Amino acid sequence: MPTLALTNFNILVGLLGGWISLFGLVSYLCKENYYLSEALISLLAGVAFSPPAANLIRPLEYAGTEEDVESVTLAFSRLVLGVQLVLAGVQLPSRYLRTQWKPMALLVGPVMTCMWLATSLLVWAMVPHIPFLHALAVGACVTPTDPVLSNVIVKGRFADHNIPTELQNLIISESGANDGLGYPFLFFALYLIKYIGDGGKQVSGGAGLAMGLWFGETWGYTIILSVIYGAVVGWLAKTLLRWAEKRKYVDRESFLVFAISLALFIVGTCGMIGSDDVLACFIAGNAFTWDDWFRLETEDDSFQPTIDMLLNVTIFMWYGAVIPWNEFLHNDVIPIYRLIPLGILVLILRRLPFVFAIHRFIPQIEQVKQAIFVGFFGPIGVSAIFYLYVTVEFLHTLNEGDEPRSDVAHLPEIVRVVVWFLAVCSIVVHGLSIPLGKLGYYAPRSLSRGISFMSGEGDGEGGPEATRPSFRIRGRVLYPFGRSRSQGIEAATGSGYNIESRAQSQSQSQPQSDVEGANRPIYRIGGSVIPPPPAGADEPGAAPPWTKRAGQPEHQKRSGPEDGERVNGSQTKVADEQQQVQTPPPPELPSRTIRFPDETPAAPR
Repeated sequence: MPTLALTNFNILVGLLGGWISLFGLVSYLCKENYYLSEALISLLAGVAFSPPAANLIRPLEYAGTEEDVESVTLAFSRLVLGVQLVLAGVQLPSRYLRTQWKPMALLVGPVMTCMWLATSLLVWAMVPHIPFLHALAVGACVTPTDPVLSNVIVKGRFADHNIPTELQNLIISESGANDGLGYPFLFFALYLIKYIGDGGKQVSGGAGLAMGLWFGETWGYTIILSVIYGAVVGWLAKTLLRWAEKRKYVDRESFLVFAISLALFIVGTCGMIGSDDVLACFIAGNAFTWDDWFRLETEDDSFQPTIDMLLNVTIFMWYGAVIPWNEFLHNDVIPIYRLIPLGILVLILRRLPFVFAIHRFIPQIEQVKQAIFVGFFGPIGVSAIFYLYVTVEFLHTLNEGDEPRSDVAHLPEIVRVVVWFLAVCSIVVHGLSIPLGKLGYYAPRSLSRGISFMSGEGDGEGGPEATRPSFRIRGRVLYPFGRSRSQGIEAATGSGYNIESRAQSQSQSQPQSDVEGANRPIYRIGGSVIPPPPAGADEPGAAPPWTKRAGQPEHQKRSGPEDGERVNGSQTKVADEQQQVQTPPPPELPSRTIRFPDETPAAPR
């Protein structure tokens, strides 16, 4: 007789497959129309299915103990970071790390150091009774920017129409490099905690031994070895793949999956030797496409983005299920009224002031708006959770023996509560920033229409309504009621008029006093850091305005809503035709009947 088999495996696999399928049905709507990231949506889904809610995903029941849950989360984070960073390295143009080493050195050097110190000072100020060394360890966990969440702002229609290609590459490169370079900041604090945290009562050696280990093990064995290993493995992989492809030994499927398998190989082998597998994956990905051959061959392929999407959805669902919500409210280290201001201060002061201070020395950041954008979007996500459990794993080694160290008794709880809370804040805030920014730009249009509608009936052609100011939204002008019945209806329906054409038509049919009334002052309502899309930018398949010919520098800057607009909505012509951005013809699509919203139909033959 058939019986239900409600095992954990069946429930988990069915739930994961069902959620990915349901999200896939509206994925374009969520990501390209509403600009909602799959990370935020999957995190909310994981929270909904977690033990405090629907109790369909039960991590503790799967693993058995809290320590095993932490080990699974650490391993899962390593896997996702490894794959993501190889793909990030593959996305970069040829020899990118060599040609753009100056801006990269600024971002992973002084900026990253200031991010670490600023976050540590905020933690030290907000967490009661925490030593500064412990605050340095907590700050190091959230110093790297997350490559998984950074991909949200460098992919898709929003990025294509609002972020220059060179700036996208810089964000990708920085998030990949500083993920692996989080080890020196973290172990600088951890080694000092180990050797001088308790005054040398249990472990002798002092600060001298701690700094020796930091330079020798962290910089020498962990960082430098991983860079060499990643470069050698990436170069050998590229050479072998070209050799096999030239002799027609490799099929298309194996060719496309090669970067993914390379990431798995590096994560496993670097893990075995105890080096920095995260940094090695990024270096290997960049070396793998050093001559741009593999990147150009797979540029139009969707296999790697598909794997990327599956990993992102899965890991953020897992994070949603393992977030320690109860510890945010009930813990022995920091009350919630301190935790919330800490999250706000970290998001504002952790990165933005330092990027803004040096943006003039980074050629990819051409405008103040771009500096604010790059400074604000330094998300905290998978990399922070990875370093969180690396820290907890290291602290467990300090408690071995009959007498556990009292000075680090509360540090694992501090790290767990603070880092998880900051990661949740970053995922939510950065995941909603683009939709809210778009809303802040388009909301003034509705506001202006409401003002025009509520402006009241007119007093006649020569009354005070004739001098009432109009409101400009983009290139359109909305007039209030009062001129005439027909004009009032037009203003109420929100159909603005071109000023020049309106004035011309009125000059032919109305006296001069009415023409002067039509030239009332025009006030602009609202604004946004996000510039407006060009005409037709919101159409599916529209070519991005930042598209340029390969090898040419970008000579034009995108103007905001107030730059270069005329009242009649026409755009100024470019004086230098040689520097005008060239839009390539739409690519010819494969011979299939399905056309997705982000595909441009081929021109008729």
